[in-house]
Amino acid sequence: MSQQAQPQEASEPETPHLDFAGTTPYEDYVKADVLTHLQHTLSDDPGEMVFLVTTQVMELWFTVIVHEWETAAQSLRQDRVPVAIDALKRSVRELDALNASWRPLGQLTPAQFNSYRSALGEGSGFQSAMYRRMEFLLGEKSASMLVPHRGAPRVHAELEKALHEPSLYDEVLRLLDRRGHAIPSAVLERDISRRYEPSAEVEAVWTAVYAGDEGDEIARLGEALTDVAELVWRWRNDHLVATRRAMGAKAGTGGSAGVAWLEKRAQKNVFPELWTARSHA
Repeated sequence: MSQQAQPQEASEPETPHLDFAGTTPYEDYVKADVLTHLQHTLSDDPGEMVFLVTTQVMELWFTVIVHEWETAAQSLRQDRVPVAIDALKRSVRELDALNASWRPLGQLTPAQFNSYRSALGEGSGFQSAMYRRMEFLLGEKSASMLVPHRGAPRVHAELEKALHEPSLYDEVLRLLDRRGHAIPSAVLERDISRRYEPSAEVEAVWTAVYAGDEGDEIARLGEALTDVAELVWRWRNDHLVATRRAMGAKAGTGGSAGVAWLEKRAQKNVFPELWTARSHA
């Protein structure tokens, strides 16, 4: 009688390398110890930690989205449309994650928010320099929004540079002009440090683009920009709803009008002709 073969015992996976001379390579790259020690609450309310961390996470998403849109703008200057589209598509996923940041804050009652609101003092989200750079890249330019940052020379210089650089949409319009579309000189030669205003001629260009081949490179660029614009609109509306739920119509921190300010912002679309052209396509 043959001896039955015994099943071979599965070998244990090798133990990962655990002994490092200094900090771990992960820490050296991610700087997790720095990130997880940046939370200094100013009240005894346990809910303040959620508010603070969520706000810091938003700042990190602002940073990566600015990186993507600057990559897209630079690629458009170089006529590398597929690279720009890829950056815009990445930013759409990042905007989804950014917008999800409202979920921990979206259920705040007035009592919960008021328990640590005083810790904010005059602090307000509209003072975020990185968010301001996002807005500038979208064409929402305003020199007055540099004023709060005069006390931080590096930040002020970065914002002033961004104010006087073409926005992402400016680069799109310049690309359209180079591709033979009839972008008016008044649009191309406008003061790019000011807010972009819609143009009937630009709307006609986008109408013609959408009447053509949907697989065309410019049409696909338009759809990537529309995806971005939709999620920016959702961000503004989610901000409005979260604020309205937490504090009603009270004045906002930092002297802002609170809900009234956010309602005005939520009514505006970025890349406006991409939306109005759809009525004629």
